[in-house]
Amino acid sequence: MIISCQKCASRLQVDETKVPPSSFSIRCPKCNSTVEFAPPNPALEQSAVALGDSPATGNSRFEQPNPAPLFEVEGSREEAKPNASAADMLLELLSKLAGQSLPNGHTSEAVRPSWNPRKALVCVLEENRESVAVALSDNGYQVFVANDTRQAVDRMRENQLDVVVLDARFDPVEQGTVYVTREISILRPAQRRRVFFVLLSPSLRTMDPHAAFLNNVNAIINLNEVDEMPRLIEHRLREYNDLYKDFNHVNGVAAL
Repeated sequence: MIISCQKCASRLQVDETKVPPSSFSIRCPKCNSTVEFAPPNPALEQSAVALGDSPATGNSRFEQPNPAPLFEVEGSREEAKPNASAADMLLELLSKLAGQSLPNGHTSEAVRPSWNPRKALVCVLEENRESVAVALSDNGYQVFVANDTRQAVDRMRENQLDVVVLDARFDPVEQGTVYVTREISILRPAQRRRVFFVLLSPSLRTMDPHAAFLNNVNAIINLNEVDEMPRLIEHRLREYNDLYKDFNHVNGVAAL
C-alpha cells in the first residue's frame, strides 16, 4: 500500500498485512511529520464524489453542487483583453471545416480558438491563491479557484478543464490532494490526455520528469518558483502538444 505524506508529498510503502481496520497514523521518515490515514470506503471506489463518509463528499446525493467559482480580476484588466470578433470566430470555424491553414501559418487542428481560452482549476493554499490565479488570468486563462476539496471535485466534474494546478498540501483536513488526484486518475485515456496536471511541491525539483512520473502528473513546479509558473507551464505545454501533434491532427482536435 502506498500512502502520500501530506506535508512533503513523499510516497510511503506500508505492508497491507499489518494495516489495522481502523484509522491509523505513521511518521514520515523524510520530514518527520505525522501522516494520518483512514481505510477507503467501498462506496468511494468509482468516484471521489460518490456516496460515502468522507468529510469532503458526505451526503453528496442531497447537496447541491458547489463548484469552484470563476476568478474575477480586479479593475479593468479583464476588459482590456481583446475578445474575438464574430468575423474571427467565423474565419477559424471555416478554416477548420475546409482543412486550410490559418493566417498565422499553423494548421487549424493545432490552433486553439481565440474565443475558447484554456480553463484552469487552481487548488492551492490560501496564501498563494490570488497570486497564482492572477498570473494565469493575465496569461489568457479562464481561472477557477477552489477553496476546499468539495469545490475542486465539483468543478472537475462540471467542466472540461485544460489545466489543473494542485498544491501537495491542499486542504489536508479533507485529504484534498488525494481526492483531486483521484478525479484525474479515473478519467478515460482520451479525457486524461486533454488535462494537463501540475503539482506544486515544497520539496520536489521543478520540471523533474522522474518525480512527475512517480506522482502521475504532467509537470512539477517547486513553490519557490511559483512566480514563474505561467512561463514554466507554457514551456511544458509546448512539449506536450508536440508529443501529441500527429495524434491530435488525426483526431481533428486542437492542441491544449
